[in-house]
Amino acid sequence: MATFFIADLHLQTEEPAITAGFLRFLGGEARRADALYILGDLFEAWIGDDDPNPLHREVASAIKSLVDSGVPCYFIHGNRDFLIGKRFAAESGMQLLPEEKMLDLYGRRILIMHGDTLCTDDPGYLAFRAKVHTPWIQKLFLALPLFIRRRIAQKMRNDSKAANSSKSMEIMDVNPQAVIDVMEKHHVQWLIHGHTHRPDIHALEANGDEAFRAVLGAWHTEGSLIRVTKDDVTLIAFPF
Repeated sequence: MATFFIADLHLQTEEPAITAGFLRFLGGEARRADALYILGDLFEAWIGDDDPNPLHREVASAIKSLVDSGVPCYFIHGNRDFLIGKRFAAESGMQLLPEEKMLDLYGRRILIMHGDTLCTDDPGYLAFRAKVHTPWIQKLFLALPLFIRRRIAQKMRNDSKAANSSKSMEIMDVNPQAVIDVMEKHHVQWLIHGHTHRPDIHALEANGDEAFRAVLGAWHTEGSLIRVTKDDVTLIAFPF
């Protein structure tokens, strides 16, 4: 018995090898899981469930096939695909989760999240995040014609790359105290997240006891997976 966690695939038509690797994963190793959790940034960008991009249909069909095989799939929004909505969730069979979710797996209490809200040393990003998560702004954006939304999304990606190029790696990583605070808020000794693209399992102290933060890697040149069983929590890198 094992539960799988992945994040930060950043699927896009320009990276067919990553998509092919993900589809093979869904049709193979993922079929042996008790459940699959996708912790955000499944896609590089998302401008609305009405986007007719064939890649979205292909991915939705593959996830639905996994779900229909008996493996439930759960999704937490990332900073790239926070507009994924109920329509795509229904098409893919994924269940949408809140941005912080506590799980009880094989006797462990585990908090899962995308991880961007832990980057509190980057107030500029957090201010931007708050703005684009404002419901009326999202509603206004989704009401725009698709071609305008594509232009806005491309400009936002370009601006993000330019801004990140001048930031230190420390600023873009999680804040240690923010990690402890959220773990103590949920009374957990395990946290699993993505976003930072720095795969590792870190030991720390929270709630007056030993705790662990497991970070998923991005799917750039290989896949990244965290496997949780009753005996262990394992970070695994594997070829596409």
